[in-house]
This record gives sequence, C-alpha cells and structure tokens, in this order.
Amino acid sequence: MSTITNADRLSAADLKPHVDAAWTRQSAHVAQTSGFYRDLWQGRMPPRDLRDLPDLPLSDKAQLRLSQAAHPPFGDYLAAPRSLANRLHRTSGTTGQAMNLALSARDSLITQEVGGRCHSAAGLGPDHTVVHCLNYQMWMGGLTDHMTLEATGALVVPFGVGSTDLLIRTILEVGITAISCTPSYPAVLERVIADRFAGLKPRDLGLKLGLFGGEPGLDDPAFRARLRDTWGMEPRNANYGVSDVFSNFASECPHDTRLHFMAADVLHPELIDPDTGAPLALEAGASGELVLTHLARDCQPLVRFRTGDIITIGDTEPCSCGRTGFRFSVVGRSDDMVVVRGLNMFPSMVAAVLNEIPELSGDYRITLDTPPPYDTLPVQAELAEGAAASADLKHRVERAIKTRLGATATVTLCPTNSFPKTEGKTKRVIRSHP
Repeated sequence: MSTITNADRLSAADLKPHVDAAWTRQSAHVAQTSGFYRDLWQGRMPPRDLRDLPDLPLSDKAQLRLSQAAHPPFGDYLAAPRSLANRLHRTSGTTGQAMNLALSARDSLITQEVGGRCHSAAGLGPDHTVVHCLNYQMWMGGLTDHMTLEATGALVVPFGVGSTDLLIRTILEVGITAISCTPSYPAVLERVIADRFAGLKPRDLGLKLGLFGGEPGLDDPAFRARLRDTWGMEPRNANYGVSDVFSNFASECPHDTRLHFMAADVLHPELIDPDTGAPLALEAGASGELVLTHLARDCQPLVRFRTGDIITIGDTEPCSCGRTGFRFSVVGRSDDMVVVRGLNMFPSMVAAVLNEIPELSGDYRITLDTPPPYDTLPVQAELAEGAAASADLKHRVERAIKTRLGATATVTLCPTNSFPKTEGKTKRVIRSHP
C-alpha cells in the first residue's frame, strides 16, 4: 500500500519526503511502461522535482479515447501486465465515449482508503447505516464508492438504482440513517413518495445524513436548504472525483462546505489557465482548471491530466476540522461552459438563480441548437408543483439571470415534471448541433 495514515491531517512539510519518494518510483514506472506517455513526451524524461512538472505536456481525455480506440480495451497507457489488473470499470460516458478503467489490487485499495477519508470527513461512521444508491453496473461510482463507504466502518446497504418503492420500504424497515446518491436523486424519491405512499413525507424516512456526489448542486445554498427542510437530513458534498483518476478524493466537513483535497500522499494537483494551459499558482483566490498526476498507480497512471473541471481555491490553511488539504469549489466543467457575449456561463450558476424563485422546481435544461457564438442563453425552466406559467414570471426569471449573471437569457417555462428525474447523472447542457 502506498498511502500514509492520517495523510489528510499532515502538513505539506511532513508529507514531502513521502511524496518525493512516491514520485521517484511512479515517474520511473510511467517512463518505462507507458507507451502513451513515451510518445507524448517524445524522448524527454519526467523531472525529478514535482515543481518542474509543468515542463511536461498536458494530457487529456480526448487523447485517452484515441488511445483506447487504437489499443483496446485499455489503451497504450496501460502500464502494467494485463494479468495485474483485477477489476474493470467503465466511465459513465456523460461527456463522451465511455472509457474502460483497469485497476490492480493495490490501485483498488488506495482508492478505497482515499475515498474513505472523504466519507469520514463528511460525517459517516460506524454508528450509521447507509444505503448506497449509485449505479453498480460497471460504473466506478457503484462498487468502488461502496467500498469507500465501508472504509468508514459504517454498515452499507448495496442498493443501486431502480426499484424505488423497495428502497423506500427498506429505509423504513431497516432503520437506515444515511443515503449516498446524486443530488438530483432525492427528487425521484419525493415523486414516488407523493404518488405511492399516501401520508408519508420525505422526512418521515428518518434519514439524518445525505452524502452526495456525481453532479453539481450542493454549492447552491438554496438547494442545500431545500434538501435540509424537505428531508430533515444534513446534506454533505461528500464525493468529488474524476473517474479516470480517483472515484473520490475530496469532500466537505461539518465545519466548511468547501471541498477538502484529501489525497496529497497519492495525487499531485496543479492549476492551469484552461485556455492557454499556462500553470497558475495554487493559492487562495485562484481559479483555473484542475490538473492531476498519480503518485501511486499501477495500471493506468496519468501525468498532468486535464480534468476539465474549473475550480476556485478557497483556502490553503488547515481547516478547523484538522484536515490540511486545500479547500476548493467546483465552478463547472469546461465542456459545459457556454460563452454568452464574452461571459462564461456554467450550469451551476444558472441553477443558483433558478433555485431562488419559488415558482420554479429548480430543474432546467440549457439547449443549444446552433454552434457558438451565442448572444443569449436559452434556458428551459420547470415550474414548481401548482405554479402557473405567465409572461410576468418569464420576465422575472430573465431579469434575475441578467441581474445576477450579466447575460441575457431567453427563458421558456415548462410544465411541472417536464424533465425526467434521473437516477444517475443529470446532463443539463444539451448540445444538438454537430
């Protein structure tokens, strides 16, 4: 195992000897065994000092897709004998072609340890019974996140998705106190409860802790408050990850709703300008695209991998919870960003506006029928139960978006339940043009 006990509570100075030694081993492993990176680096060797890592070119998801297409099923960035791989996952394919992920036994154990830190930080422990409602069908979020939940000592119920009536009965009968799912999944449960369980309210289920991940949403205080009021549970952003890298390596704690970076002993973070690729200082107040490098990975090690996630660094000092990793917020994905007259718009920004208007359910879509550039932001906003569409409401929503975000929006009000309530990830930006 290559993790350090209590690494999430150690200072950078205390971790440095381990990190330097880990990079020495890992860089040699990649240079010797990864055809993908040998080709990308064109004869250059990885630097000995991580501070010089920006001398190497960036890698990205598009390159990995080409690699897997040319060298199926795992690509030529598989850096270990196939016999060493003992688990295969697939990415969800939300942002494109699904990818095959190979893990060795050591890769799996490290992933479990790091994810366990995250769920523990979010408040899960041996006194909880938690139901895990992510897709177990090959997706990393199913089995792997199940194991990270187990790493906290909690009793874990491997439910998955579907059979919602059975889930509700199971929560009631077993005395489940926590749920692990996407932020949009409680809306699915609310609809089923209203339709099929007369007299039952969401808070009657007795859930006390919600562990959410896989989608944005909880950064919006209005959405968080709605979950708390409707369910009577404490919502926590407990599961931030990048499937190609780690399924979960950042979580909030009870003291700070920003994500804490939990993997400094096995993962090296960088920040870059998403447009130019230029390195940015990872310091409080900085914003940019998160880039990650494995410090301990057998099967598919990645070096300077562009996650596509735009983050803002909130603090680099230790948190009052005792954890030392930098704290950050995810602004959005670079591939979900819509530029409207020079303004960068992310779905989470639109959601924050819509969630403050009581006549709306908070569900929405941004449908782009033409290629850029865009003069206006086309938003389809779903009405709340019992609310009626009107010209006044439409104009009020458009004004709110203009006032808060600075962009002109064309809003279409859609009837209640217009959009499917998904059990997996919900895609908000729909691009129908080539």
